[in-house]
Amino acid sequence: MSSQIILGIETSCDETAAALLDGYELIHHITATQLVHTSYGGVVPEYASREHNKLLGPVIKSVLKQADYKLSQIDGIAVTQGPGLAGSLLVGLSYAKGLALGLQVPLYGINHIEGHIFANSGHEKSQALKDCKRMNNWNRSIRHEVHGLQLLHRCNRFSQELKL
Repeated sequence: MSSQIILGIETSCDETAAALLDGYELIHHITATQLVHTSYGGVVPEYASREHNKLLGPVIKSVLKQADYKLSQIDGIAVTQGPGLAGSLLVGLSYAKGLALGLQVPLYGINHIEGHIFANSGHEKSQALKDCKRMNNWNRSIRHEVHGLQLLHRCNRFSQELKL
């Protein structure tokens, strides 16, 4: 039984990327870094979205050409669904959805953070599970901090209203 050929699309921030995978094996990938942000000292979300819109099609075409694959050979599309910049994610998701509909292949939404974890773990499931546990602990800590800040904010507001 052969593996599935998956086209991966990533547009969560300021890099436009596409990859072609055969199961767990990377066939080819391209990442286009957006230089438009350089003079601003950080990412400008609207510029990032516009750059993704310009770069995504050519990046995907290049990946397919350099890997010597055709769109008709793709069995599924994986795309970052979040977290990330809303406009940038929208560009990638819209492109991926349109492509999946046109090719009549499944679309897989990928969590950006989990993608980093599994990418760094290769396909060793035990390491990936350890990383996921670490991420879950981190998420719990963040939730507690956010809850604590919200509570602190409410207390400060209440104190101001009572002029304490």
